[in-house]
Amino acid sequence: MKRRRILVMTHELLVPPQSLEGLSEEDIDLFRTENHVYTTLQNLGHDVRVIGIWDRLSELRETVREFKPHVVFNLLEDFSGIAAYDHHVVAYLEMIRQRYTGCNPRGLMLSRDKVLTKQVLAWHRVATPAFQLFPHGKRFKEPKKLKFPLFVKSATEDASFGISQASIVADMTSLRERVTFIHERIQSDALVEEYIDGRELYIGVLGNTRLKVLPIWELNFGTMVDSQSGIATQRMKRNRKYQEKHGITTGPAQDLSDAEIGSLERLAKRIYRALHLSGYARLDFRMRADGTVFLLEANANPALTEGEDLAESAKAVGIEYDALITRIVNLGISYMPEWRIFEQ
Repeated sequence: MKRRRILVMTHELLVPPQSLEGLSEEDIDLFRTENHVYTTLQNLGHDVRVIGIWDRLSELRETVREFKPHVVFNLLEDFSGIAAYDHHVVAYLEMIRQRYTGCNPRGLMLSRDKVLTKQVLAWHRVATPAFQLFPHGKRFKEPKKLKFPLFVKSATEDASFGISQASIVADMTSLRERVTFIHERIQSDALVEEYIDGRELYIGVLGNTRLKVLPIWELNFGTMVDSQSGIATQRMKRNRKYQEKHGITTGPAQDLSDAEIGSLERLAKRIYRALHLSGYARLDFRMRADGTVFLLEANANPALTEGEDLAESAKAVGIEYDALITRIVNLGISYMPEWRIFEQ
């Protein structure tokens, strides 16, 4: 294996420390992904540096100029605290002709904007939940075509951010209150969708032009559905004690027919290409009891934590964690942005 210079790029508060001694699991959870990626690259024999980014790119430019990385391993999810700006940083890497891992700027922009995602996929005849956008700063208008129960979330932030059991609303008063919450607390447009009851399925995809679909993974809500709605809240995704209390787990999807698996895999590839994704992504679906499938989210650059969904689904087909990280590095190096096309 060729030894490479790799610059790991992340949020300035998520740069992993030199030692984990004395830190609790909750402490480590904050930068667990970054630590796993960094240590894995080191163990693979690469020359690895880490840079933390907040609201300036000058240090990134100087580090690239001095270190001359073969590839930047992109773990950055926002710029200056704004998630919608992450694609600008990747666009900057392209403009300085620096290779990087993960999704390209166009795919990041399309998948980050949930309304635009729906509009693009509607043209491709891909089903997503019926919706209405409630812009921040605009007067609330009662929806006339949507049917309760409804699901309220930010139109631009990560899927679990700001999501709780209160995100599912059954009447107009609750809808107005939750839209106001998104506007005032999250400071973003509110996206209101018809709630889809059913199985929550995750499909990982690797590749730029030639795509590999990983085994279908399922979120098991455990005992949570006995008293609450089955949704992936922020608490459910990040609170270990809560997960253990309710028996919330993820694992290979069971009892899917060969026809259903084949249909989901083909659908995942269609969505990946329609949204111009590259590198790797995770697509989140809901499947109703009658087999109808809806895309909930397209997650470009999803979490790469060892032991979590994407890594575990890759492991299920023999791609161990170090091999997964190596594959993502190679996909970044082989990706062909416009500047590389003109250099040939």
